[in-house]
Amino acid sequence: MVFSSSLFLVYFLPIFIGLYLLAPRKAKNLVALLGSTFFYAWGAPLFVFVVYASMLADFYLVRLYDNQRYKRFAVTLNVLLNVGLLAYFKYANFFVESFNEFLSALGAEHIGWTSVALPIGISFFTFQKLSYILDVYRGKHAPLKKFSNYALYIILFPQLIAGPIVRFNEIADQLTERSDHENVDNRLLGFFRFCIGLAKKVLVANVVGGVADTAFSMQGDGLSLSWAWTGLLAYSMQIYFDFSGYSDMAIGLGRMMGFVFPENFNSPYISASITEFWRRWHMTLSRWMKDYLYIPLGGNRISVGRTYLNLWVVFLISGLWHGASWNFVIWGAYHGLFLVLERLFLGKFYKFIGRIPSTVITFFIAILGWVIFRAETLGDAMNYYHALFKFSQKFQNPGVGQEFKVTMILALVFSFMAIVPAVEKWGNDMVQIAKVNLGSIILKTVVSIALFIFCLSMISASGFNPFIYFRF
Repeated sequence: MVFSSSLFLVYFLPIFIGLYLLAPRKAKNLVALLGSTFFYAWGAPLFVFVVYASMLADFYLVRLYDNQRYKRFAVTLNVLLNVGLLAYFKYANFFVESFNEFLSALGAEHIGWTSVALPIGISFFTFQKLSYILDVYRGKHAPLKKFSNYALYIILFPQLIAGPIVRFNEIADQLTERSDHENVDNRLLGFFRFCIGLAKKVLVANVVGGVADTAFSMQGDGLSLSWAWTGLLAYSMQIYFDFSGYSDMAIGLGRMMGFVFPENFNSPYISASITEFWRRWHMTLSRWMKDYLYIPLGGNRISVGRTYLNLWVVFLISGLWHGASWNFVIWGAYHGLFLVLERLFLGKFYKFIGRIPSTVITFFIAILGWVIFRAETLGDAMNYYHALFKFSQKFQNPGVGQEFKVTMILALVFSFMAIVPAVEKWGNDMVQIAKVNLGSIILKTVVSIALFIFCLSMISASGFNPFIYFRF
């Protein structure tokens, strides 16, 4: 079920929120768990049993931590179980296809294989399961006493499909007690945040996404210089407003239920380096990778060469986490390369030229990386790069419509306006502080209702429009 669909907005959301608000405090978790299970089963009716079976295994293996004799065995088995499920469902097809290509190159016969269907959201909830397993093992928080609370942490529908990735120690206490956040101010702020995210998806990402799809579907000489750059800028805005829009909707839904999820985006395109970009883009994934992979590998406490190698390893895995294809692996290596270069010399160069020129350079590095991310194959990506740098052509009007032009201008303004510190603070306060004054409350209420009705009318007139990160 997609957040930006009539089914969710007209039926599921009002019925669920109504039942949740009417339920007595002791029954709210049960309502949330049943609603989340229904939400997931709607899209994956069979895999929901696999999810519950694996959660039962997690829950009872973690209980073995109390016995020092079995503690290390239990955590190892638990990690292998979850990584194994992710590897099978997400990467088995990729590895078999790659191996068959290798066999073809040798002139050998392919091995037989039946493709495995990718369960929706598996990359995200696997990381949350690992967070529970490892946080309890490290003693960061005591294990949950009730299986239902653990199941709620994993399958809670706002962040189940595409994050934010909520680490267990960040939300553990809220799973059992969140009455301080269950008030009218937070519910209003949550609805406001949800509508902001809905508008990002429907009014911006979907509009510019059509032009991006057209550009990336062009082949060979059919893709001109002007279409290549227009399409790349359009995709850069599409993926940002699509994914940050989903995060806003998830954070808003959580607020309406009394949960406070971590932020996932903070104006990433104003970053003055790729290092800063990853502190502002998909922030919960960056923190997860740092805490559960980079630091255990040695972090900054080892030799310089080993540190650089670890950075590359982390970003290669981060790339592969996004999708089972060589494009994503190379995209991860591309970002890892710039992180290493910034530690070697590029960071000093950025300081020398100042923030604005550094931001422009970083923006172009980031969007050039989106070509590998968006293209279907490496060959398609190379063709697209060729078109981007075909400077023998003149840049001509690609002939896009007025709606696209206006939307792109607004998207660029919203993407970069936070480069002014006062604007960045104002924007963060608007979506994070529950209560300021009566005027702010009235403004948020009016804006929320207007955006909700307008977006719903747009959705009713359009077709299925899933979020980009749903396929991860």
